[in-house]
Amino acid sequence: MSAYPSTGLPRDRLGRPLRDLRVSVIETCNFRCPYCMPEGLTPEETALDRARRLDFDEIETAVRAFARLGVSKLRLTGGEPLLRKGLPELVARLARIPGIDDLALTTNGSLLAGQARALREAGLHRLTVSVDSLDPAGFSAMSGGRGDLGDVLAGLAAAESAGFRSIKINSVIQRGVNEDQALALAGRFRGTPHVPRFIEYMDVGTCNGWRRENVVPSAELRDRIAGRWPLRALTPTYRGEVASRYAYADGQGEVGFVSSVSEPFCGDCHRARLSADGQLYTCLFAARGQPLRERIAEGEDALAAHLSGLWRLRGDRYSEERAKVPADRKKIEMFYIGG
Repeated sequence: MSAYPSTGLPRDRLGRPLRDLRVSVIETCNFRCPYCMPEGLTPEETALDRARRLDFDEIETAVRAFARLGVSKLRLTGGEPLLRKGLPELVARLARIPGIDDLALTTNGSLLAGQARALREAGLHRLTVSVDSLDPAGFSAMSGGRGDLGDVLAGLAAAESAGFRSIKINSVIQRGVNEDQALALAGRFRGTPHVPRFIEYMDVGTCNGWRRENVVPSAELRDRIAGRWPLRALTPTYRGEVASRYAYADGQGEVGFVSSVSEPFCGDCHRARLSADGQLYTCLFAARGQPLRERIAEGEDALAAHLSGLWRLRGDRYSEERAKVPADRKKIEMFYIGG
């Protein structure tokens, strides 16, 4: 339950509240997944000068201001967030902020084995780990030749040992690339507390060569899995839930589907994103952000007032308007603001 009242909190031009914040703690990554940060094709591929990244004091001030506006769900992202030095210290600070009821982290899992326990002890509630293939060669290819499936599976084991129970397993599925892995991934985690989530390949950024024909609609994957293991739809746990959830009819767990392309969910989107260099993005597909660093330096009160005004002006609904948007419109790269 949030420590802040719901009355008087800002809503955007479409009536959507601000409930979910994703903070990118670092813009670099040790993978080069073609759908996110393809090798040699990413204009912002060089790392920020460290001085340009928000420090932990600035991040904490920002999160406190967002919490005052109704944010209760906080997710740390990157880039690869486990590359950020001292991350458990930041987690501990954010976990103590009033109103933050759900603190999660998204990672590629390659460095998780050495950090899972420290993150859990610092107060991290939930983990999401990206696993696009259970075939070692396919996994390596989908990480740009930089990832080792064994490292990620070791990270999952360490997370389980540290006490993380229901881990979300994110898989971006692309036609002709890894669509054959959907059944393998569903089967691997069936009967466990973990929840595979199949994500439609999205046109995030401008460097990943996105084409609609490479999208595997969620309905197709759902039918394929249900043909093997019957599914039943689950009621959303909250309004604006990103994934459509299905349980196995025999009680052996659940799977989720994120359908930003085939079934846009902009109408209930209540997410904001803060980049590693302190810019606010009110849509995953935004062309540019709003710089916040100077406002953060003014303190929590001033920042909250400024954020409230920015959120009230928000009217983003890119996925619903995708067909009307020029194909060459520049969009911020996904690794820069998190997924």
